[in-house]
Formats: sequence, C-alpha cells, structure tokens
Amino acid sequence: MLGADTRSTSGSIVCDKNCEKIHYIAKNIWCCGAGTAADTENTTAMISSQLELHCLATNRKARVVTAMTMLKRYLFRYQGHVSAALVLGGVDITGPSLYTIYPHGSTDRLPYVSMGSGSLAAMAVLEKGYREGLSRQEAIDLVRDAIRAGIFNDLGSGSNVDINVITADGSEMLRNYEICNPRTYLAHTHARVDVEGGVCVEWQ
Repeated sequence: MLGADTRSTSGSIVCDKNCEKIHYIAKNIWCCGAGTAADTENTTAMISSQLELHCLATNRKARVVTAMTMLKRYLFRYQGHVSAALVLGGVDITGPSLYTIYPHGSTDRLPYVSMGSGSLAAMAVLEKGYREGLSRQEAIDLVRDAIRAGIFNDLGSGSNVDINVITADGSEMLRNYEICNPRTYLAHTHARVDVEGGVCVEWQ
C-alpha cells in the first residue's frame, strides 16, 4: 500500500496542487518520490524502461529487489546530486516488499516507511496504527491518515491524498482518494470583476 500527497512546491510557492507523486515502475511495482519533482519523475521513468528491458531479456516477471538495486546504483553514482528520495513497493514471487532509497543510494527494507518533508508526522501515525494482519480497508485508512498528518502539519505537503494498492494480480491507483483542503470560496454564476489597486477581485 503506497500513499502520497499532491503538493509540489518551489520554495514558499505552491507550483502544483495536484501533482502525481506515485510513479509507475512495472505492473507489480510502483514508487513514491520525494525531493525534486523532475529528478523523481525522470529517475523512475528511466529505471522503469531499464527494468522492462531486463524482463524481456530474462523472460521473467520483474522483482522488487531488482528495481531497488537499479535505483540505488544509479543514485549512488551521483552522490546525492540527483535529489530523489524514494519509497519503492511491490509484490513479486517472494511476496510483498517495501524499500526506502535515499538520494545517496542507501536503502532500508521495513514493514512501513515514510519519506519527505511530512515524514515525521506520517511516521507518528504509522507507529501508532500499524500491526500485522491489517485488512485492505484498514491499510488504506492507515495510509490515508498518515498522509493527512503530513498535509496538516507540514507546509511542504498538502492538497489531496493519492493511494496505490498493489497485489499479486496488479495494482489499483486511487487517484485523489481524499481531498483534504477543498477550496473555500463559492462559484458565482453572476460575477463582476473590479480592479482595486491593481488586484482583481471577484464579487457577486
């Protein structure tokens, strides 16, 4: 079960309120990215292509540890200058696997992980709520609550909750599973626009 918020920032500016942070690696492997959006997107796309070529050459289904090894070797080569902090998850012949991959190439394999600016708040929720044998809905709720904690307690996180459920049969992307910060203004059917000191103000 993977989850992510959808806010993309540049310093104190919110650049994208509905950014996709859960990236496709293979049908049974997906990856959450924190750090520089361009680095995470292009790194995961490149490794996805390399993993597909590897599967075609070996005539075998992709394994999570193979994708992890490809990612860590690539990031280690650039000594942290590729700003991609990744959470890699998937299901293969060995069962479910979950890895963290840091920008310098170090990795961990754990039952639950969090990365990014909201990771401390998210980890607090995971530490409290995780247990073995969670049902599908319980796992979704736990991931949702962890992402919500990051959204409401960290300025670099925000907007909506994305969740990806990975099983042996494939994956299900729950895009915008929950909208945590809906816009508060009302849509006006009959509106006028005035200019007050160079600022456009919409009023009814």
